[in-house]
Amino acid sequence: MMNSTTTKPPEETCSQNTLITQQIIPGLYFVVFVAGILLNGVSGWVFFYVPSSKSFIVYLKNIVVADFLMGLTFPFKILADSGLGPWQLTVFVCRVSAVLFYVNMYVSIVFFGLISFDRYYKIVKPLSTSFIQSVSYSKFLSVTTWLLMLLLAIPNIILTNQSVKEVTHIKCMELKNELGQKWHKVSNYISVSVFWIVFLLLIIFYTAITRKIFKSHLKSRKNSTSVKKKSSRNIFSIVFVFFICFVPYHIARIPYTQSQTEDRYGCQAKEILRYVKEFTLLLSAANVCLDPIIYFFLCQPFREILCKKLHIPLKAQNGLDTSKTKRGNTTYESTDTL
Repeated sequence: MMNSTTTKPPEETCSQNTLITQQIIPGLYFVVFVAGILLNGVSGWVFFYVPSSKSFIVYLKNIVVADFLMGLTFPFKILADSGLGPWQLTVFVCRVSAVLFYVNMYVSIVFFGLISFDRYYKIVKPLSTSFIQSVSYSKFLSVTTWLLMLLLAIPNIILTNQSVKEVTHIKCMELKNELGQKWHKVSNYISVSVFWIVFLLLIIFYTAITRKIFKSHLKSRKNSTSVKKKSSRNIFSIVFVFFICFVPYHIARIPYTQSQTEDRYGCQAKEILRYVKEFTLLLSAANVCLDPIIYFFLCQPFREILCKKLHIPLKAQNGLDTSKTKRGNTTYESTDTL
């Protein structure tokens, strides 16, 4: 796998647009970095005052941590891609920084999946009591998620151990040994599968939640129109962010990975897939800027504390945020914590 000398001549004659890879993309990452650090810094500050009284809150706090750590990897990529750092920085990005980027991205994705399951269980099946709804179990799942994602990623760090042959044009794949290239491919397939499973479950769970809420409020004949609009806004905001930020990249990732590890792709095809991968990955990185907006609309305690800290009056929303719809012995949680 490492004897890539046969494909070297075509690569040398292949045209590369350095304006895109060394100026435009790093510039956009810088904007995302500044906005992401500020927004997630504020989110972390607010969540520090929000008690972890529900599993929903525990998962949100883990997403904040994952997004913040993911944002901290951006400066390394910016400096390496723009050519402003030494060649050792590019090696560091290949071996460590890029791996941590993906760890935190998929940790965030998994936690959004756990949130959708938690909301489904508490709203669609409110009478079913189980230990999986407890805060202690959500903390256990949180630790397990981090450990599994790290175990999947650590071999990509360890097996990226080849010596640098050319400091002026370093390719991450050439730093991996033969086993490292195989594990890179396997871990990519696993990660992509995790995303599509979470995305599918997200749609299934939130569709069931929407139907349950609509039926409940239609039967009570109280604020059904307002609740319908509000729950639709909350639910589709998550699905929309997932679709915009993550779907394009996970469509492009498989062919890009194949172009890195297989010889059947031509030079021009590799370059096109590289540009597609970089721009779609930028969309995924922009998720760190959109998640804090989701916290504000979906988490009432977060919104209340943020407005209190900033001395902003919180508008009353006809009692919908704190109200609960009761029917018999069944209690449905507010749609504001979907």
